[in-house]
This record gives sequence, structure tokens and C-alpha cells, in this order.
Amino acid sequence: MDTLNILYLVGALLIFASIMASTLSARLGVPLLLLFLMVGMLAGEQGILGIEFSQYGIANFVGQAALACILLDGGLRTSFKSFRVGLKPAVTLATWGVLATVMILGVFVTWLLDVDWRFGLLMAAIVGSTDAAAVFSLLRNGGVKLNDRVQATLELESGANDPLAILLVTGLIALNVDPAGQTVFGFLILLFQQLSFGLGMGLLFGYLLSRLLPKIHLAEGMYAILILSAGLSVFAATNLIGGSGFLAVYLTGVMIGNHKVRSTEHVMRVMDSFAWLSQAVLFVVLGLLVTPSNVINVWHYSVAIAAFMIFVARPIAVYTSVKPFKFKDREIGFISWVGLRGAVPITLAILPVMAGIDNAFMLFDIAFGVVVLSLILQGTTIPIMANVFKVRIPTNDDPKEEHEVWVSDKASITLYEFEVQSGAFAIGRHPMDISKRISSDEISVFALVRRQRIVVVDEDTKLKFGDGVWYAMRGDHARKIAKIFNDTTLDRKVIDDFYGDWLLSPSVKLGDLPFFTAMMQSESLVDSLQSDSDSPKNMWEQTVAEYVTGNLGTALVSGDTVAINDKWSLVIKEMDDKGKLRTIGLKRQEQPI
Repeated sequence: MDTLNILYLVGALLIFASIMASTLSARLGVPLLLLFLMVGMLAGEQGILGIEFSQYGIANFVGQAALACILLDGGLRTSFKSFRVGLKPAVTLATWGVLATVMILGVFVTWLLDVDWRFGLLMAAIVGSTDAAAVFSLLRNGGVKLNDRVQATLELESGANDPLAILLVTGLIALNVDPAGQTVFGFLILLFQQLSFGLGMGLLFGYLLSRLLPKIHLAEGMYAILILSAGLSVFAATNLIGGSGFLAVYLTGVMIGNHKVRSTEHVMRVMDSFAWLSQAVLFVVLGLLVTPSNVINVWHYSVAIAAFMIFVARPIAVYTSVKPFKFKDREIGFISWVGLRGAVPITLAILPVMAGIDNAFMLFDIAFGVVVLSLILQGTTIPIMANVFKVRIPTNDDPKEEHEVWVSDKASITLYEFEVQSGAFAIGRHPMDISKRISSDEISVFALVRRQRIVVVDEDTKLKFGDGVWYAMRGDHARKIAKIFNDTTLDRKVIDDFYGDWLLSPSVKLGDLPFFTAMMQSESLVDSLQSDSDSPKNMWEQTVAEYVTGNLGTALVSGDTVAINDKWSLVIKEMDDKGKLRTIGLKRQEQPI
């Protein structure tokens, strides 16, 4: 009994310490997942507690279950809008991108370690795919608003590239153990089986579960348990029939999350906790499993492999994957940089150990070192690199908090919290006056919070800096109200510098803009425009939307820029949920873009 209680105590304390360490993540700029790993290592055999843990089978079991839960939660939060702008490049990255990374990195590893090419490719395959837990955590909680095309591509890639990575590792393990028994045709058949079964099972059971949820009535906390158990069932069943359970559980989440009903609200709340718990448990267990001295013994190999992967193999794979989809070079550069490695490579590195391959422990130690370096180098620099590659979108139209409340099985009201910023337009105004400016019948004041206390709103109430106002809304008005609360002088300057000083309707013709009417009379301007269009007249007759769409040739997202000439450009500011243009900025600049 004492042993059992000690296990409970140690396990609970480790998770508690991991969560408490998360409070340091933002202050130190260290990825939260790395802190979880450090807690596990400090508790391990060479750490403070000296816990000896070498159960690779248990670690693999925990890893598979945790990753399935993380992918299910990631799918629940993936909007179909992401598929519109990022599906094709993400699928290419998840297939050709992984394969190209493994081939290029495999050659380097074979030379570096001076090993058989099969062993070199196995090492490359273990670290060849990005990690969903790391990508979802750092992109969604990093406080950086990215270009939608880049964000969608990275998230969809991380959710979809595990099947090929797992298949490559499994196939290369078999190739190392029994080279004569493996064929290229057999590998391709297995790949097709994994992807097709995973795709079919995910879409089928995701659709069935999304239709089931509105028809059942449970206690609030039970919905998430139902979806989690169903998701793990789909994961296991798909694996049993030879498909990719990871792809299936991710797609199951996507189908459920995009079919919003009353129960979805409860699922989202609790699944977020399940996902965080899964990440904490997974990384703590992996931290316990590793022996730090062994990782240090091969640190030079980890550094070399991580550097080659980050600066050579990943950029080549990304460029060849997404350039055909007309991504800009700066977008390609950022996607290349955010090739985060996390729990998946460490979990995959367990498989050669369990298969009894020679030098498998060295593979595990090197993979662990590569993951730590990736989280430190790439994970801590995402905000910086987003600015360097100019994929960060300035915004002042996001509410502080958002909660959806379902008032019936088919109707919901969303509660938004807005905080009054210094110098904002909202200061000195009545909260009801602000809502009436936008829509008098679809917005109402729910609560006013001042210094952590609820304030009764009367006719003399005036908003002050730091006040938090909760509005209940029907309709899409949150962005307009957010600007009133967040629009400070500094924010306006940053946004104007990014989008330009003039906002245009998508339906206005270029030739009708006063900026160009006078300029068109100059022969020198007409000559300079010959390179931009076969017929200057046709160009000026186009609407702004037609001109932008024709020149980009890809799914449009906020922040996309199209040059008119060397002094003027159009910058997309707002899109609706269906991908149609709402607002376009006209920007004058000194240098050619």
C-alpha cells in the first residue's frame, strides 16, 4: 500500500510541478513543453529525486495515447477555413516534405555517423516530421498573430505528417532487421493502406459522432469524456485494421469541431484540459526516460544533425513543397524555421529500442538532443522570426476573452470581454453608447468589471482605463467593438504603417481612385506600368478585388500584398469567413516591395 501511495504522490507532484513551471514560461521566453521535459529529467535517475525509469514499453503506451488526445484536441480547434488556405501545401509538406527531409538528412547522418545507409535513414526518419503538440502549443499560445496561410499550413502539416513518419520508421526498422524481406512495392502498398484507411475512418466516424452529439443529453462534463473515448476508439480501431490512427483521430476532431452544437461548447472546455494534461504527462515521462549523461555524450551529433536539418534539409523540403502554390519567399522562410520537433521524434525513437536494433539507444539519445535544441532554438524565436520574415499581422480587433453560451440546442450567444486600453476611444464613454454605435438590437452589456469587482451600470457610468466590459452578442460585431477598446495611438501607427493610410472597398475600380487619375495623365507613368499589365487600360478598368485576385493566384489571406508600381501597393486587411475580400489598404512606400 505504501508503494502505491508513493507512486501516487510522486506522479501527482511531478504533474503539479510541471503546471507550476508553466507560469515561468512566458516570463523566461522558454517553450512550456521544454519545461515539462526538464521537470522529468530533474526527477530522473540523475536528477534530484533519482527515480530510475527505463520502461520503454510503458513510455510508448503513454506517448501513443497522449499524442492521440493532443491530435484530437487540435482537430477540434481546426476550422474548415484553414483547409481553404492551407490544405494543398500542407498535404504536400506532410508527404513529399517529410520524404525529402528524410532523404536529404539521411545522407548527411550516414556520412556523419559513418554507418550503414539503412541506419542513417532510420535516424533521419525519426526526426523527419514536425510535432503536433509543439506546433499547436507554440503557435496558438505564443501571442503572435500570423498570416492565416502560414498558420494553417503549419498546423495542418503537423497534424497530417505523422502517418508517413511512423510508416517510414516502421519500414526502416524492418529494413534494418530483415533487409531481404522488404520491397519498394510492399512499402507503397502499406503507405496507401495507412493513408486511405486513416482518411476513411476519420471522416466516417467524425461525421457520425458530429451527428450523434445533438441527439443526446448528458451532464456537461460527460460530453468531453464521450468524445475522448470515441476518439481513442477510432485511433485504436484504425491501427488494428492497418490504417493511420493518428490521421484518423485528427480528422475525427476536425469533423466534430466544425459541426457546432450545444454540446460542442462543453467538449472544447474540457478537451483543452485533457490536451494540456496529455502534454504534461507525455513530456514528463519522456524526461524521466532519458539519461542526461548519455545525451551529453552524443551532444555533438545532436548539434550537427539539428543544424543540418534546420538550415539545409527542412528549407529544401519546404521550398520544393510549397513554392508551386505561389508562397512568397518570406513565408517559405518562416515555415522552414518553424519545423518544430517535440514528442513525436522521442516517441518514435523508442521503437528501435523495443525492436532490439544495434545502437538503438544512441538513436534515442541523439533524437532527444535534437528535440531539445529544436525547442530552444526554434521555439523561443518564433515571435522574432515572425517579424524577420514579415508574416506577423498587426491587429487591434481581438477581444480579450470569448465564451460561447448555448441557450438551446440550435441557438447560441457569445460573451466577449474587452479591456479599455490607455488612450482608447472607449475612455469616458458609456458602454451602451459604444454598443449602439455598432448594433442596438444584437449587442447588450452583460457586465462591467472595475478593479476586480462588478460595477452596476447606470446612466452616468463612464469607462476608465483598465475596465473590463462583457458584451453578449448575436452576429459578427466583436472586431468593431474591439477596435474601440484597443485602438490606441501606438496601435494605429503600427497598423497604418502595415496596411496604409487609405482603406478601399473591393468593388472600387483602380482607375477611379484619385491617387491614380492624375498620375495616369503622365506618359512616364503609363510606360512604367507596361511591365505590370499587357494593357494599362484593362488594368485601370479592373476593380481592386479583381486586380488583387488576378495577381496573387492563390487563396487570399489578410496581409497579402500586391504591387501596383514601385510606389503604391494594395494590402489585404479583412476577409470574411468564405474567403471574400472585405477591406483593402492602399499603401504608399518609398522602396519597391
